[in-house]
Amino acid sequence: MSAAAEELPAATRRREQRGWYVYDWANSAFQTTVITVFLGPYLTSLALAAAGSSGFVRPLGIPVRAGAFYPYLVSFSALLQVVAMPIVGAITDRTGRRRLLLGLLAGTGSVATLCLWFVRGQAYLAGGALFLVASVAFSCSIVVYNAWLPDIATVEERDAVSSQGWALGYLGGGLLLALNLALFTLADTGGVAVSTADAVRLSMVSAGAWWALFTVVPLAILRRPIRPVVEDDGGRVLSSGFRQLGRTFRRLRAAPATLSFLAAYLLYNDGIQTVISQAAVYAQAELLLGQSVTAAAILLVQFVAVVGALALGRIAQRVGAKRTVLGSLIIWIVVLAAAYVLPARAPAPFFALAAGIGLVLGGSQALSRSLFSHMVPDGAEAEYFSAYEISDRGTSWLGTLLFGLAIQITGSYRIAILSLLVFFVAGFLLLARSDIRRAAEEAGNSAPARL
Repeated sequence: MSAAAEELPAATRRREQRGWYVYDWANSAFQTTVITVFLGPYLTSLALAAAGSSGFVRPLGIPVRAGAFYPYLVSFSALLQVVAMPIVGAITDRTGRRRLLLGLLAGTGSVATLCLWFVRGQAYLAGGALFLVASVAFSCSIVVYNAWLPDIATVEERDAVSSQGWALGYLGGGLLLALNLALFTLADTGGVAVSTADAVRLSMVSAGAWWALFTVVPLAILRRPIRPVVEDDGGRVLSSGFRQLGRTFRRLRAAPATLSFLAAYLLYNDGIQTVISQAAVYAQAELLLGQSVTAAAILLVQFVAVVGALALGRIAQRVGAKRTVLGSLIIWIVVLAAAYVLPARAPAPFFALAAGIGLVLGGSQALSRSLFSHMVPDGAEAEYFSAYEISDRGTSWLGTLLFGLAIQITGSYRIAILSLLVFFVAGFLLLARSDIRRAAEEAGNSAPARL
């Protein structure tokens, strides 16, 4: 372990916190431009082109409705992440080489994203394969990134630091999306000499370049040595990582309050991640809104989320992070119910809904991250955050699977979006019963005055 955050000079902590924030700025472009806005509709259009009049594609010989291909792909990606993230976390703590692993993972993900430029025509399988590589690398890099939080922020600072990181991420993702939205709007109008399809691919390429470029900043600043939990033993890091991972799961089984929080987070964040990944498809396929309207609404979400993350961070300092997250989940439930009854071809109600999502999106995720940081034992940061990321992105296959099955069975995106209510309601109930202070004590940590 490196020196505890409480032992560092305030100036050193602030410098490392600023460097740490930039990775949120860097990777949010992939989440926003690629996953949330452009890739889902684009891959769906390629699948529809490949399906022809039958309406079905057959990846690996399995008949899949073309409209359900992307939700299923996201679910499969999440299953791969379940396998990869805990191993990355174990290796990170075992070797202490956070900077190297962050650089490798961000580099792999950004290169796969850059290669989306070559996906066109009916190449939905190639696009799906590149998405799998990029999304798994993205989630694994977040495991490594989150492991720095207990090292750079004191117990009382973590709500604010986590919220500021999320806010900067939404700002960076929003700025790039604004540029990409301008390019997309001008495509095929004579304003720029590119087609709409080329504008979509250029937008995704820009996200890969942004991700790679700004990752250099945290790699340059977060240079404080991290002592590995166990020294490298002759190149057997991977097999030792599996054994260490087993010990981590045994420790979690002995920490019921921590498991209760993770179960709650798994449920409500499944709903959040599914809304993020399927919002553009829902808007275009069910609400019959154009891609420019959809992108503009998601752009609105990004900038409102900056304010929302900072505001909820301040509220948490007054009433506690747990109560603030519970309040945000009530708003999520109201927003989701409203999405079910939104009229088609009506941009104004959709924009109002987007603003509501933005208010709670960043804060609910940022405060969940800071809450969990109190439950992480010293020396197991990356491993425990890999378990957290499983509850974050690694199990988002539950929501997208339900969403895809609803489409497959009923053909209705409205039924699919309504089905997600179960995740928010169940997550709220479990979180309300979770004892966060006891979870911190189980990990041998002190907890802030307000939780």
